[in-house]
Amino acid sequence: MENIADNFPFVASALLLAVAFYIVIFRKNLIKLIMGIAMMASGVNLFIVALGYRTGGNAPIYTDVPPGPMVLSVPQALTLTSIVINVAVLALMLTMVIHTYRNTGDIDSEKSRKLKG
Repeated sequence: MENIADNFPFVASALLLAVAFYIVIFRKNLIKLIMGIAMMASGVNLFIVALGYRTGGNAPIYTDVPPGPMVLSVPQALTLTSIVINVAVLALMLTMVIHTYRNTGDIDSEKSRKLKG
């Protein structure tokens, strides 16, 4: 039972990614597609943070750190950077959906193919 508790963030990350892949592959609505991409980014962020976690670790922000292992700070910094980039990408995708809706009157990905060319 202890092994399951230690691997819970990895299992949750895998489940988020699996649901996100399902949404991205099988849904035709552009808003749902964007939600799937956002879920995929959240799953990747959870995985990165889980990789940097150490049981009983101390935060690396102290000047006088108590003895013992420290939590890795690089995955946390990468996750913050990833969150900022994901917000910008999601805003761009939502803007593209708004323009698609204005030009086609629908947000179905199959019907929006007529904008090609």
